[in-house]
Amino acid sequence: MDIILSLIALIILFPVLLVISILIFLVQGNPVFFKQQRPGYKGNPFSVYKFRTMRLANPGEDSVENDAQRLTPLGKFLRSTSLDELPELWNILNGEMSIVGPRPLLMQYLPLYSAEQMRRHDVLPGLTGWAQVNGRNTLSWEEKFALDVWYVDHWSIWLDIRIIWMTFWKTIRREGISQEGEATAVEWKG
Repeated sequence: MDIILSLIALIILFPVLLVISILIFLVQGNPVFFKQQRPGYKGNPFSVYKFRTMRLANPGEDSVENDAQRLTPLGKFLRSTSLDELPELWNILNGEMSIVGPRPLLMQYLPLYSAEQMRRHDVLPGLTGWAQVNGRNTLSWEEKFALDVWYVDHWSIWLDIRIIWMTFWKTIRREGISQEGEATAVEWKG
């Protein structure tokens, strides 16, 4: 179902993807897409694709500490509307992600997870998830992980439909986009 829905979405959203790509190229230059290794099912790495929302780091600039300063006005808009996530439909089409599941985080977090938190990798990562519709980046890391594991334990097609419906409304309202003073959320230290 994920593959069929992502293919349909890519076809329908192609004009939107094209316009965003052109805008990013004109405003920020190349590359248009951001590609990063993330842990997928069972923690196996895959390359996640997003629209680039930040200017490139200057030589010697610490990109982690300066994410908020590097976020462009176009990037802020793309993030606040979650349009920056649309290229992940390609990851879903490739079977690396699902429409619903715990969001794929950073590879550097893998050794920091407790055994319970690691269970979030017992399903494919998702474009949206239970933690995203219940607070997104306004939640603490512990709350996010607890919601991710709850999803793994309670998965059903009806829960996925509910999450997709809730995602639609949360996206329109632009709720939970980032923590105060952060581009998204503070880095997790374990």
